[in-house]
Amino acid sequence: MAQGTVQVTHGGASRWRRRSGEYPTLTAALAVAGDGDVLSIAPGTYRENLVLDRAVTLRGPEGSVGSVRIAPLDGVALTVRASAVVQDLHLEGQDRAAPAVLVEDGAPELTDLRVSTRSAAGIEVRGGARPLVRRCTVENPTGVGIAVLDGGGGVFEECEVVAAGQTGVSVRGGGHPRLERCRIHHATGAGIGVTGEGSGLEALGCEVYEIRGAGVQIAARAAARLTDCSVHRTSADGVTLDTDAVLTLAGCDIHDIPENAVDLRSRSVLTLSRTTVRRFGRNGLSVWDPGTRVDADSCEIHDSTGDYPAVWISDGATASLDSCRVHDVPDAVFVLDRGSRADVVDSDLSQVRNTAVSVSDGATAQLDDCRIREAATGAWFRDHGSGGTLANCTIDSVQTGVIVTKGADPTLERCTVSSPAEAGFYVSAGGRGTFTACRVTGSSGFGFHVLDGCRTTLTRCHTERCARGGYEFAEDGPLAEECTSDASGPRLAAQSASGGGLAGERAGIRTVTAVQSPVPPAAEVPAPRPADRPGPASPTPSRRSGEVLGQLDALVGLDSVKREVRALTDMIEVGRRRQQAGLKAASVRRHLVFTGSPGTGKTTVARLYGEILASLGVLERGHLVEVSRVDLVGEHIGSTAIRTQEAFDRARGGVLFIDEAYALAPEDSGRDFGREAIDTLVKLMEDHRDAVVVIVAGYTAEMDRFLTVNPGVASRFSRTITFGDYGPGELLRIVEQQAEEHEYRLGEGAPEALLTYFTELPKGPAFGNGRTARQTFESMVERHAGRVAQLSEPSTDELTLLFPADLPVLSDPPGAGR
Repeated sequence: MAQGTVQVTHGGASRWRRRSGEYPTLTAALAVAGDGDVLSIAPGTYRENLVLDRAVTLRGPEGSVGSVRIAPLDGVALTVRASAVVQDLHLEGQDRAAPAVLVEDGAPELTDLRVSTRSAAGIEVRGGARPLVRRCTVENPTGVGIAVLDGGGGVFEECEVVAAGQTGVSVRGGGHPRLERCRIHHATGAGIGVTGEGSGLEALGCEVYEIRGAGVQIAARAAARLTDCSVHRTSADGVTLDTDAVLTLAGCDIHDIPENAVDLRSRSVLTLSRTTVRRFGRNGLSVWDPGTRVDADSCEIHDSTGDYPAVWISDGATASLDSCRVHDVPDAVFVLDRGSRADVVDSDLSQVRNTAVSVSDGATAQLDDCRIREAATGAWFRDHGSGGTLANCTIDSVQTGVIVTKGADPTLERCTVSSPAEAGFYVSAGGRGTFTACRVTGSSGFGFHVLDGCRTTLTRCHTERCARGGYEFAEDGPLAEECTSDASGPRLAAQSASGGGLAGERAGIRTVTAVQSPVPPAAEVPAPRPADRPGPASPTPSRRSGEVLGQLDALVGLDSVKREVRALTDMIEVGRRRQQAGLKAASVRRHLVFTGSPGTGKTTVARLYGEILASLGVLERGHLVEVSRVDLVGEHIGSTAIRTQEAFDRARGGVLFIDEAYALAPEDSGRDFGREAIDTLVKLMEDHRDAVVVIVAGYTAEMDRFLTVNPGVASRFSRTITFGDYGPGELLRIVEQQAEEHEYRLGEGAPEALLTYFTELPKGPAFGNGRTARQTFESMVERHAGRVAQLSEPSTDELTLLFPADLPVLSDPPGAGR
């Protein structure tokens, strides 16, 4: 585009000053222009370096951004040193050492500019400049999008950084801009970066996304406030604070982050209110180092996509959560290391796959008026020096309510555990703890289970409807005073008439001082259980082995699998009978390896196998606990062993089924913690060989490699059962079973069409065997519904018959798009 002309309209109070003139270049026009003059630029490309040092108006044709290009070969395209007005221009720069637009002084207005450049910065504001920048777009794939530095400020409204080779918006050297309704995306580096003492930023209603780096970085004593902003789809952390940084997030949404949603270190301070953190790959809040602090009020943290705690507090940091919700996460709050502290008030922790609150390595947690539900463990105080207080908290629908181990010494007051699958409160391995006015209701195990001679104190506690008993203590156990229980579980010792302990205590035997009305005095205390972890209840098996084997036989296909399982159970049954007859029984290794493709029934057979062993009296319960790498492998040294131990404990008396077990030992593992899970599992299988049956499953070739990673693995799993892929006829039978179960029938030609369909269906890595058959049936039902819905009064046959036309086409396999 050729260069045009510039028309200068002179302003002024005198009539003779209001006149116009045309000039061939912008430089010439600016030379004659004064304050208040308007320079109207004709379309064209101007290879000039413009300097505005007067309060003029510089504008291109309204509404046609791009028709006027300011594109010098080097240097700054536009320098503004006065309160000028610039609008409707396209500015380009090529100088890697200079910005395309430099605002050095005044309070200019920049409106509807497009800065498309390959320079050091798209727009740079410095010194005493305070521009108002509206609806401007910056694209700078080699440098910073917008830079505000050296005390610069200004307001940016509805601006967009569409690409930046470095930080999208960079503030340093005491800069302090305000962003309103701006968008920063596709930056390489941080989306927004604020660094240096005195530097600050305020953002309102802004969006930061598609960033190859962190979304927002605040560092080195800088401060920022984000209100009603969104940060999402970054490649690194969502928000980071480092070295005395201060940040406030109000009404913000941090989501779809592959790493930590928010990470703080080195005495940084974060205040959150009404903010949501969701879909993050590591920690939702990661808080490190002494002096680092988070205060969260009315926030929500949920839907973790990784296997890390939602809130991580370590190395002496502190965090406060008030009226917050944490849910759908692997672990909710982990606080580690001496000096670290978590204060959680009036908050909900729910749908937690592992532990809701974990306190370890000398850390402290204070929970007041909180609600924990649907977790494996409500709260776990793990080791010496770890403690804190739980007051007025409710814990519901968990495996174990509160665990205290290895010298930890928390205080619990007026807490209630409802419907735990195992113990309400469990203390072992030298744990201590003071429990005052705490309650357990509806436990499938014990109410209070204290063993190993733990010096725990219970005062005015109460249990109701505990299947195995309200209290289970070792002889040299806790001090329990004024504790009561209903009569639904095994009877415990009653308090003496003097109220100062049992008569047995005078004989040197310290037992239970619990009151269990209406139990008569001097009732004996049951012998302590030998287990060293909270164990599951042991109900009588509901089905005989023949009934379960019949269900196994009813499964489609799997003939070789059925033979293997029957042979194994026959060996176990005969061994049991030989023992009863006083004969030696052959040792049968019950741990198994299942190999084969997905959807071949491995989980179903594992569940039935557990029921069979329970019916034979080999296992206490026969239940199935299914886990994978995400459930066993932790994020730091030591946490993997804890998680593996927890999974093993949940499976006591049943089957621990590890799907895709080969993922615990990836080929390029390096220092991967998966091998720690394998080592821990091998030791547990040896130490508790009769407590749990372990089944590892996965693809055949990968499982062959898995069996070689630890010398003890292959010896523990001496029998491998291979699950072959289903043939077309077996897949047809699964569809027929699904149809019968859901009251459908296969119409004329449908069986033959299904056989042809399954024969021609590609059997690649994504082929799901039984799952594919079920998805095929579901697709047929959907297509049938779309066909029959058009009929005004369909008959019974029309409502139930599936025909070849209802089959999905092979180019659109079942389950696609779901």
